[in-house]
Amino acid sequence: MQVVDLSHPIRTGMQVFPGDPSVELNSAATVAADGFAVAQLHLGSHTGTHLDAPLHTVQDGTAVDAMPLEALMGPARIVSLPEPAANTVLRWKDVSGQLAGLLPGTIVLFSTGWSRYFNTGTYLQHPAFDAEIAERLVTAGVRLVGVDTLNPDPTPGPAESGQAQGGTFLPFHDVFLGSGGGIVENLTNLDAVPWPEPWFSALPLRLEGLDGSPVRAVALKP
Repeated sequence: MQVVDLSHPIRTGMQVFPGDPSVELNSAATVAADGFAVAQLHLGSHTGTHLDAPLHTVQDGTAVDAMPLEALMGPARIVSLPEPAANTVLRWKDVSGQLAGLLPGTIVLFSTGWSRYFNTGTYLQHPAFDAEIAERLVTAGVRLVGVDTLNPDPTPGPAESGQAQGGTFLPFHDVFLGSGGGIVENLTNLDAVPWPEPWFSALPLRLEGLDGSPVRAVALKP
């Protein structure tokens, strides 16, 4: 089996969505002092490569621990969108040619190459995806979508971070999470998957009643 890791490593000080909790990983016990090692983690539920559950933007939506695991793994279609301009809004016409014959239940992963800017200011200027794309995917029976950007919707700069909350500013989320689906954000390394229709898995921690979770996203070729 071939496996490609599509996840960013979680480390102290890594980039997060503007206004989200900072990431701090500290030692709580060491082998030298205590005979065993334990780490203390401070991070938000949307740290690094992570899954947005419907509860993230939908009042009384499904929590991450209640999402069906079978919807979070399966055959995937990688849509390659190389070198989009900063702050571009990608439309259905930009992706439709690579989504012909999409079967219900297929996981759709958008590869823009923007993950190379992770941990830089440029990462906030990522391309976004028009809500029509979410509508078309939902109609086609897609239950999980992934992006190699911070957000399928536009991300505000730090000075605007207070405006980031609320469905008004998250139209792609509103449609896709509103349908009961999930969104995987901050994927990386999608260009390292050379085979078509990879098997994809992005399983979250079983965080009871929460809105999202970091995942270890992988592409597999059995």
